[in-house]
Amino acid sequence: MREYLLTLCITAAVTYLLTGPVRKFAIVAGAMPEIRARDVHREPTPRLGGIAMFFGMCAGLLVADHLTNLNEVFEKSNEPRALLSGAALIWLIGVLDDKFEIDALIKLGGQMIAAGVMVVQGLTILWLPVPGVGTVALTQWQGTLLTVALVVITINAVNFVDGLDGLAAGMVCIAAAAFFMYAYRVWYSYGIEAAAPATLFAAVLMGMCLGFLPHNMHPARIFMGDSGSMLIGLVLAAGAISVTGQVDPDVMNLFAGSERNTVHQMVPVYIPLLLPLTIIAIPAADLILAIVRRTWRGQSPFAADRGHLHHRLLEIGHSHSRAVLIMYFWSALIAFGALGYSVNSASMWIVLGVVALSAIGLVLLLLPRFTPRAPAWAERFVPPRYRRRRRRVIAEPAARRAQSADEDETERTPVAAGTPGVSGVNGATAIGPRSRLHDRRKAGTSR
Repeated sequence: MREYLLTLCITAAVTYLLTGPVRKFAIVAGAMPEIRARDVHREPTPRLGGIAMFFGMCAGLLVADHLTNLNEVFEKSNEPRALLSGAALIWLIGVLDDKFEIDALIKLGGQMIAAGVMVVQGLTILWLPVPGVGTVALTQWQGTLLTVALVVITINAVNFVDGLDGLAAGMVCIAAAAFFMYAYRVWYSYGIEAAAPATLFAAVLMGMCLGFLPHNMHPARIFMGDSGSMLIGLVLAAGAISVTGQVDPDVMNLFAGSERNTVHQMVPVYIPLLLPLTIIAIPAADLILAIVRRTWRGQSPFAADRGHLHHRLLEIGHSHSRAVLIMYFWSALIAFGALGYSVNSASMWIVLGVVALSAIGLVLLLLPRFTPRAPAWAERFVPPRYRRRRRRVIAEPAARRAQSADEDETERTPVAAGTPGVSGVNGATAIGPRSRLHDRRKAGTSR
């Protein structure tokens, strides 16, 4: 565990320290696109944040290669090199898109080529656990097509959700944390060395996101751009492919005991099939809704609009920060809920906890629909918008009230024009206060 934490910290530190110089480079290079109609930010912000994230990933993998316990991952498996090759290609395509706005079909082709590069080097799905059937071995073409599809879907799902400051990096960091716990449990509890690369990928991914988030939180000083969103999407997909298709379920020795116990113990086998889907559940749902919405309108599925989930949260009244936190909440609920169920599928407390947290999440979604008022004793602890509005009555001194009464009486007395100290029939002197609203109305000076 210490080696993984060290790798995470090195990746985060390098990413954090490089993001500042990368921001200056992006400004000099002109990677500051004009604000579009679908954008939420109000002023041009530099992109190319993926450059710092890529070099942070390289630093993390380099450090892991020189650690005693993690060096075996590079010696026994070619998956880290496959990840680095595919990541370099997808990162280069993202950098070009951040600067020159590459066509969507060209980016799609580049994503498929990056996935193919990883497949050629051994990072592919070899078998698939199917509930009710067991472990199904895949042919080379089946594994290649499934791997490429998973990589492309994950990359675009993360890219689609990158619409608010800190949203994509935070959601992927939450997903990577849940995935790290699952992969580490498979590697440590069951002693399966094939799960070590996926654990390393999750640790590096968390470091990339944590190092970039301080610069990307609202108001963001730099965006990750496609060079960052496609990169972290590919790393997330690589970890899912490594656990789902490389770890043999038969090695876990779960097929023992009664039929009921076997069903409960087989849950960790099926979770690799479901956990990648739960990790990108919200981005994938946003992706599917966007494709259906644009196709229904007769537009291209790659056409940009303001119909994403985070845009809808802003439209119903949530602030920028609250919308991001709500998306964080639902991502953590889905990912860690699936993780908890994989650990103990027979516990009813996990189901009840997920249901209770879902109810809390629905309440948070409906908060802009009403404005609750705090009780009087708690008003000093809540924001001003939740306090009860009271009419403020300003007490005037007795002398002030007497002076006002004398002035009102004087104003009611007819005054001839030309009287010294009087400017006109309205009764407003040059040095005295003007008459009150009801007196001005009486004199005909206002509505």
